[in-house]
Amino acid sequence: MSTPSPARPLSPIIPEEETLLAAVRERLINQPPSTGASADEIIEDMQRIQQEIRAAKTEDKPALEQHYNIQGRVLDQIRRGKQEARVDPENPYFAHLKVKAEGRQTDVFLGRCTRIGDGVRIVDWRHAPIARIFYCYQEGDDYTESIGERDVEGVVQVRRTLSVMDGQLQRIAAPQGTFMRGAHGWEAMATVVPNLATGVGARRSTSSDVRLGSGKAHRSDKHLPDIAALIDPEQFELISRPDAGPVVIRGGAGSGKTTVALHRIAWLAFNSPTRFAPAKMLVVVWGRALRDYVSKVLPALGVEGVSVVTWSEWSRKLVGRHFPHLPGHNNANTPGAVSRLKLHPGLHTLLEQVVRGRKAPPTGHSALDDWKHLLGDRSLLETLDGFTDEQMDEIMQWSKQQQAQIAALEDREKGAEPWLDEEDDAILLRAWQLRVGELRSKSGPIKLAHLAVDEVQDFSPMEVAVLLGACDKNKCITLAGDTQQHISATGGSLSWTDLLTSLGVKPTALSSLKVSYRSTRTITTFARRLLGALAEDDAPPLTMREGEPVPVFDFPDHGACVDTIGRALRQLVREEPNASIAVLAPTPTMAQIYYDGFARMEIPDVRLIEDQTFSFTPGIDVVDIGQVKGLEFDYVVLVDVSAAAYPNRDYPRRLLHVAATRAIHQLWVTHVGRPSPILAQALDESTE
Repeated sequence: MSTPSPARPLSPIIPEEETLLAAVRERLINQPPSTGASADEIIEDMQRIQQEIRAAKTEDKPALEQHYNIQGRVLDQIRRGKQEARVDPENPYFAHLKVKAEGRQTDVFLGRCTRIGDGVRIVDWRHAPIARIFYCYQEGDDYTESIGERDVEGVVQVRRTLSVMDGQLQRIAAPQGTFMRGAHGWEAMATVVPNLATGVGARRSTSSDVRLGSGKAHRSDKHLPDIAALIDPEQFELISRPDAGPVVIRGGAGSGKTTVALHRIAWLAFNSPTRFAPAKMLVVVWGRALRDYVSKVLPALGVEGVSVVTWSEWSRKLVGRHFPHLPGHNNANTPGAVSRLKLHPGLHTLLEQVVRGRKAPPTGHSALDDWKHLLGDRSLLETLDGFTDEQMDEIMQWSKQQQAQIAALEDREKGAEPWLDEEDDAILLRAWQLRVGELRSKSGPIKLAHLAVDEVQDFSPMEVAVLLGACDKNKCITLAGDTQQHISATGGSLSWTDLLTSLGVKPTALSSLKVSYRSTRTITTFARRLLGALAEDDAPPLTMREGEPVPVFDFPDHGACVDTIGRALRQLVREEPNASIAVLAPTPTMAQIYYDGFARMEIPDVRLIEDQTFSFTPGIDVVDIGQVKGLEFDYVVLVDVSAAAYPNRDYPRRLLHVAATRAIHQLWVTHVGRPSPILAQALDESTE
């Protein structure tokens, strides 16, 4: 994330932090916490602390109250059969905070679990009072926070993020500078200052004047701090919101939407472990790749056992439970107009109208009839916009045939060939909720304590309504998304206002993240220009790093492009074996062509990705763009950005924007023949 700068005198904070780390490690190793504490012992200790609080001086009460609250959480863990997590001496903390309050200085270290006593003060980052001071204030700031039952005023004297590996301090980031341990000792790194993403974004290039991998200098800093140390004040405010009602997060690519959603789950589980037990929370994501990624991240945040699913996995299982006699998705030829109608934002309101207008008992059969009435009423469906008469004819013919085959199944007629479209799942489940009531699991009604939905812009309002209907009365939900990254061809939402209004969520619940942490300024600039008029904010996002301009290569044919890109990839893999690289094609067919070409060149570590089966390991993933939303790579090459592949329409613009913003350090763009008019426009703006 940082680049080496010319040598300069190193700061005294380095030996200071090394001394503190050595002292903490010595105490952790030589004075391990007692094991197997019983509930009675914890209760006795809490009673003792209460007595000490009553007799303590004013300045001593905050620490005692903090200790009391921590012991309360330990007691809850013991009662639920869990051992308190232990601080690892090899990686005990990721931040150092020194505060001065009421005449006393206190050093506190933030880590993933708590250890107080024996000269050690390490606090779990989810511990509200101390965490809020760290995340919401900077070094030198005065603060006023509620600790225990009273307000405490003080000043932040030290605020540093640290990286510790194998018991050795590797990196320090502080207002005085950023320092990293290198092969020859400590080095000072260049200070990162946020920049507005304006300036040159892309340029036409030849393969001789640029080199893939010139972002290598950015990769010299291998010891980045724990992700929890990098949360900014705006993100922390969202993470620590009250545990009722919606938190809706809008942010561009790389702004930390998913990070906030996952850390909010960890925050809720830590502060109310009984209410927000893992079995009572659900994370719903857009695709399998993001599901696999999130499934690995949550345990690393100290939250085990939370279900992470795609919408199709979750909904198909529930349709099978609530409508066991209905068929599966055994038809892959659903017309596009039918899919668009069943995902239409206005269909949710029409279903509510149908249910209100029909007197029927609260049964699954009645809910199925609601589905039939909705999709069989042409006059009702014609109130939805966006369909020609010919398309409506096709929709009604499809619905007639589908319902006839389901009726034949119900009548046990021989030769019946019933089917459900994937889009029917949400309609059926919502019909059940409106007609019958709560959805059910094997053990009883589904009442989620917390629901998180990522990439919500690509879910239909009907799908989101089903998910919200599975929450308990507190409706503690986190919705994260970016309508600029809407790439569902048939469903989803292009307007936050429309989506939230249709769900009964006040638009004031929407919060925006303005800083793009992933990509360089040049990549962010180029990606914004690809959006054209679809860019939603007047001001460009803030970015944290400079970078190389985005080169655009023109090739006469794909063979020449494969050869040039292949040679660049071979060199990059040799020089940066730990890099993650993506070659993004417009279609699976084109991805196959480039993969075959690289295989013939014997480029090492090349993988053709199908059905989002990413390994999340170093190497080269060749994949079509539709599979990569929500992911990131060190280097990205966009191939075949041609007029045929990306015509000048909204959907291709958003698709290219998503593809470009997958890149962390460097982005290359290629086209064969005439470039996409979207690309040509972005290049024209870069030269203005």
